[in-house]
Amino acid sequence: MTIDLTTEAISKLSPRELISTLQQVDPGDPALKDVDIDVIARGIDPKKLGQDEFADLLAALGVLADGGADLDLAKMDAQNFARIISRASKEQVEAVTSRPGLRERVLDEVFRRMEVHFRTERAGATRAVVHFRLTGGASGSASGSEDVYEAVVEDATCKINKGETRDARATVTLGPVEFLKLATGNASAPVLFMTGKLKVKGDLGFAAGFMTLFDIPKA
Repeated sequence: MTIDLTTEAISKLSPRELISTLQQVDPGDPALKDVDIDVIARGIDPKKLGQDEFADLLAALGVLADGGADLDLAKMDAQNFARIISRASKEQVEAVTSRPGLRERVLDEVFRRMEVHFRTERAGATRAVVHFRLTGGASGSASGSEDVYEAVVEDATCKINKGETRDARATVTLGPVEFLKLATGNASAPVLFMTGKLKVKGDLGFAAGFMTLFDIPKA
């Protein structure tokens, strides 16, 4: 069966038809070479998808990317990525982050973007390490049921590591839903802290302003 993957054809698909198409196409299909992930992104409206359908869509993109198609989340425009997350419900994001492989893919991508969107001019001579502990991960890891990422700020750059390699100035613990909303400009760190959804150990003041060191895209 030949699947039409032209920009015009994709733009006419409903969200559910888009998912079905992505699940059916072979990663090696030559037609995928001309597919722009941002064209697909513009056709994604989580509000028109069910709880699991949003996760199905991101999973389908991941399968194609792993198969060699040029559809990795890293290629998606920052504004499109932020818009998708901002329009996703709490239940939809939970469905994404409850799938082991998909959870890691999305969290890895968000932290990778933190390196890219670091605002050098705001960092100045700042040298600090912040640990992010995201709850609800797979059990049995060294950190229990948490995914741990480390942000190292020094020499006007930000480097992200998985796991802890240095002592932290602040350790931030929160759920993956709250983190994704925070990282895409759809939540406020002070509000999350005041409502108990974000916990800080160490330098509270520094942690509260840490996200201002990044150029967070507007959805």
